Amino acid sequence: MLLQALIIFIAQLIFVPVLTLRTIMMVKGMKGKASALGTLEGFIYVIALGLVFSDLSNYLNMVAYALGFGLGVYLGQILEQRLAIGFVSIEVNIMKKNEELIQNLRNEGFSVSTSEVEGMNEARRYRLDCTARRDREREFINIVSTHEPNAFIVSYEPRNFKGGYITKAMKRNRKRGLQKKEALKDS
Repeated sequence: MLLQALIIFIAQLIFVPVLTLRTIMMVKGMKGKASALGTLEGFIYVIALGLVFSDLSNYLNMVAYALGFGLGVYLGQILEQRLAIGFVSIEVNIMKKNEELIQNLRNEGFSVSTSEVEGMNEARRYRLDCTARRDREREFINIVSTHEPNAFIVSYEPRNFKGGYITKAMKRNRKRGLQKKEALKDS
C-alpha cells in the first residue's frame, strides 16, 4: 500500500516537469520534441492515474498524487528556468550614450543596436536593443547594471525573428553542429 503511494508520488514528480517541458516545446514550435515528451507524459499519466483509480478508498494514493503534482509543478518551474530555452529581446534606456557599456556588451558576444530617443519633456535618452539566448539574460542585465545602475531595462520573448546578427549566429552554430555530427560519424 505504501509502495503504491510512493510510485504514484514519484510518477507525478516526473510527469509534471515533462508536462511543463512539452508545453514549452509546443509554444516554441518544436513539434518533434513536444510529441516525444507528450508520449512519455501520456505513459506516466496512465500508470499513475491507473494506480489511483484501482482503489478509490485508498486516500494515501490520492494524497500522494496531489502532493506529487504540486511538488512537480515547482520542479518543472525550476527546470524551465535552468534550461532557459529560446531567446529574449532586451531594451535598455539610459540617460547618455555609454560607449564603454556598449563595447563591453559587444565584447561579451551580445548584439547591441543603439538609437537616440526622445523621452518626456523632449529629454534625450539612449536606447540599447539586444536579442540574446534566454540563458544569457541575467548576464546581460548584470553588465548593464554595473555600468548604468539607473538604467531602465525591459525584456520580453519574441515569437519569431528574421535577419540580423542573431539569425546569422544561429546559422553558423547550426553549420558547426552539423559538421561535428559528420566528423563523429567519420571517426
